[in-house]
Amino acid sequence: MQIKLRYPLSLCFIGLLFEASLSYAQAALDSRAAETMPTFSISFDSDILDVAQDGRLLLLLATHDEQEPRFLVNTSAQTQLIFGLNVQKWAAGSELAIDKNAVGFPLKDLSAVTPGTYYVQALLNRYKDYNLSNGITVSLPPDQGEGQRWNRKPGNLYSTPVKIEIKENAANNFSISLDQVIPEIEAPIDSKYIKHITMRSELLSEFWGEDVILGAHVLLPEGFDENPDAQYPLMVFHGHFPADFGGFRTNPPDPTLEPSYSARFDLEGYNIIEQQEAYDLYQAWSGEGFPRFIAIEIQHPTPYYDDSYAVNSASQGPYGDALTYELIPYIEEQFRGIGEGWSRFTYGGSTGGWEAMAVQTFYPDEYNGAFIACPDPIDFRAYLTVNIYDDSNGYFYDSQFQTLPRPGHRDYLGNVHASQYDVNRLEAALGDKGRSGQQYDIWEATFSPMGDDGYPQRLWDKETGVIDKNVAQYWRDNYDLMHIIKRDWATLGPKLEGKLHIYAGDMDNYYLNNAVYLAEDFLEGTSNPYYGGVIEYGDRAEHCWNGDHENSNAISRLRYNTMYLPRIMERIKQSAPEGADLTSWRY
Repeated sequence: MQIKLRYPLSLCFIGLLFEASLSYAQAALDSRAAETMPTFSISFDSDILDVAQDGRLLLLLATHDEQEPRFLVNTSAQTQLIFGLNVQKWAAGSELAIDKNAVGFPLKDLSAVTPGTYYVQALLNRYKDYNLSNGITVSLPPDQGEGQRWNRKPGNLYSTPVKIEIKENAANNFSISLDQVIPEIEAPIDSKYIKHITMRSELLSEFWGEDVILGAHVLLPEGFDENPDAQYPLMVFHGHFPADFGGFRTNPPDPTLEPSYSARFDLEGYNIIEQQEAYDLYQAWSGEGFPRFIAIEIQHPTPYYDDSYAVNSASQGPYGDALTYELIPYIEEQFRGIGEGWSRFTYGGSTGGWEAMAVQTFYPDEYNGAFIACPDPIDFRAYLTVNIYDDSNGYFYDSQFQTLPRPGHRDYLGNVHASQYDVNRLEAALGDKGRSGQQYDIWEATFSPMGDDGYPQRLWDKETGVIDKNVAQYWRDNYDLMHIIKRDWATLGPKLEGKLHIYAGDMDNYYLNNAVYLAEDFLEGTSNPYYGGVIEYGDRAEHCWNGDHENSNAISRLRYNTMYLPRIMERIKQSAPEGADLTSWRY
C-alpha cells in the first residue's frame, strides 16, 4: 500500500517540477521577446500636411525589397507583415508609437517578430467625418478615385522604405517619417467610342450629408453620331471599381510591349493577350452586322469598398435606387437609350455577378436579363464555407473536441491557401468597425443593420468568429437572394421567368459554387412558372468561370461584352412588347 501510495506522490512531484520548468521557460521567452520586440515611432511634418489627422496607421515589414512593403501584404503564403492601429487628431510633429497594441497579420503583434533584416514602411490611411442624415457621425476612409485601395489612395501619407536590423536582446527602437503623399489620379480622356460621365445623386447626397457623385464609362455603338434617330438597348456591366472602360482598344497590340507573366493564369505575355482581345472587341463592335448596344461600366465606390453592391443598405444608403432610378436613366437620356426595362440587361462576375442577380431580383421590371458569373454567395446557407443560420462559428467547424479551421481559399485541386480566420485577421489589421476596405467588411456594410455607433453590425466576432444570429436573420430577410426568391416566388417568379443565367466553376476558389448548387435545387423545381433560365458549371474551373466551355478563364474573362449577346438578342426577340423599337439600332 505504501509503495502504491508513494508512486502517485512522486509523479505529482515530478509534474510540479515540470510545470515549474515550463513556466520558467515561458517567462524567459516572454522576457526575451520583450527585450527584442521592436517599437516604431511614427511622425509627419507640417510641410507634408498641416492638419491633425484621423485614420488607420499601418506599419509594414518585409524580408525582401522586390516591391515596396505596402504592395506585399495579402493572404497568400508569401505575404509579408502588417500591423495597424487607429489614430485620432494626430498632429504634425508629434510621434506615435506602434508597439504590441497594434493588430497584426499574419503575426498577432510585434512581439512575435523575430530578429533579422527587414524593409520597413509606414502608411496612414486617412479618414474623414460623415454627418449622416440620421444624426450620427462616422469616420471613414473616403474614396479618392482609386477604388478604396489603401496602398494607392491619393492623399494617403507614407514613408520611403528603409532597411533595418532587428537584433536579439537589444533595444530595437526605430523612427519613421511619413515623407510622401500618394498623388492624385488623372481622369480618363473621352474618345470616339468611350465617354465618361458623372452625376450628383440626390438620394445618396441626402444620406451621407454631402455631395455623392456617381460615374460611368460609356461604350457607344458604331455609327452613333451618323444615326441620330436611333435609340439603343443598354448593357450594364457590374463589378469592381473600373478606372476606365476595360478591354476595348482601337489599335492592334503594341509591337514594342514587353511581355509580362501572369502568375494567376501561369501565362507568359498575358498583357499582349489582353491587348489583342481588346482589339478583337473593337473589330467586332465596329463590324457590319454586329448588334448596336450601349455598354456601361459604372462607378459607385463607397467609404467601405470599391463598390456599393448596387443595393440599398442601412450603412451605405440607397445605392440600388440611385443607380436604377438616377444614374441609368441619366445615361439613357444623354446617349439615346431606349429607357425601358425590356431593353436593359445586366451582367458581371464575382461581386458583379451578385450585383447582376440582385438588381434583377430587387428591380425585376427594370431589367430583362441577368448574366450572373461566379457570384458572391447568393444563398447564405453557403456563405463560402459557412451556413450562417445553422453554424455557430465562421472560423471553425462546429465540433466538441476539435478545432478545425474553415477554408477560405483553394485551388482547382482543392489545396487550401487561406482560412476564413486568415482573411478576416488581415481585415482586422487594416481597420476596425468595417473600415478595412476588404471583402468581409463590405458584406457587413451591405447586408447588416447599422449599429448604435453608426457602423455596420458584425455578422460574427472578428476575433473569435462567433456568429450573431440576430444579424444573420437580418441578412436572411433582406439580402439572401435565394431566400427572397423562394419566399416571394408567387409574385416574383413571373417577373424573373427567363431572366436568370447563372454560371460557376465547380472548383471556385472561394467555394461560391456551393450556393449555386442550392439555387439550382430550387430553381429547377419551380413551376407556375418554371424559372426558364440557365445554370451551368465549368469542369474543374476556378473563380471566375462565366459560361465559356471552350476557353480558359484567362480568355473568357476578357469577353464579357460579346459572349452573352446571342442570348440577349434571343431574349429581346422573345420578350419585347408589341410596338417596341427593334429596328432603329439594327443598322
